[in-house]
Amino acid sequence: MLDVQHLSVAYGPTVVLRDVSFNVPAGSIVALLGGNGAGKTTILNTLSGLVRPRGGAFRFEGADCARLRPDELVRKGVVQVPQGREVFATMSVEENLELGAATRRDWPAIRADAAEMLELFPRLKDKRGRRADSLSGGEQQMVAIARALMARPKLLLMDEPSAGLAPQLVEEIFEIVRKLNEERRVTFLLAEQNTNVALRYAHHGYILE
Repeated sequence: MLDVQHLSVAYGPTVVLRDVSFNVPAGSIVALLGGNGAGKTTILNTLSGLVRPRGGAFRFEGADCARLRPDELVRKGVVQVPQGREVFATMSVEENLELGAATRRDWPAIRADAAEMLELFPRLKDKRGRRADSLSGGEQQMVAIARALMARPKLLLMDEPSAGLAPQLVEEIFEIVRKLNEERRVTFLLAEQNTNVALRYAHHGYILE
C-alpha cells in the first residue's frame, strides 16, 4: 500500500532523515520505532504532506505522492493523528468529529459516521457536547482517532499514541487500533517509543537508527 524509497528530509541546512526506505502492506499494523530525535514524527509529517522531502519518494497505492498537499493526501486516504492529540480545544467533541470530515460533502453519510464514532468510542457518547479540552488525555486521544476516522482513511498514521497515558489507557487505545485493523481493515503506521506495546500489536516493525 505504502512504499517509501530513499527518503531524505532537512529543516534548512540540517538533515534529519537520510535514505530511509520501508513499506507498509495493506491491512497491516506497522510500528516505526526509535528514541527522541530519531525522525519518527518527521517521517509521518512528510507522509501526510506537512513537510516536503529533500530527496527520495513515497508511493501510495502505486501513485507518487511526495509532492501532494495535505488535503490531497487525505482525499486519497492518508490521514494523520498528530502527536499530543491536537484536538480543537474550544470546540465540542461533535464539532471535532465534523471537522474530521472537512474534505467530504456527503452530509447524510457524515452524520451517520459521526453517530457511529460515538458507538465505537462509548466514553465519548455522553460527552459529545463538551469542549474537547475538558476531557482526559485518553478521551482526547479517542477524539483525535475518531476525528481522523471521519475522513474514512485507508492508511492511518499515528504519532506516539501512548504518550502521556496511563498503562491501562495505552492498552485500551491499542485494542481500538487492533479492532479497527481487524474489523474495518484500516492499515496503520504507528510511530512509537513504547516498544513493548507497539510490537505486541504490530505485524511488522522498523527501527530508526
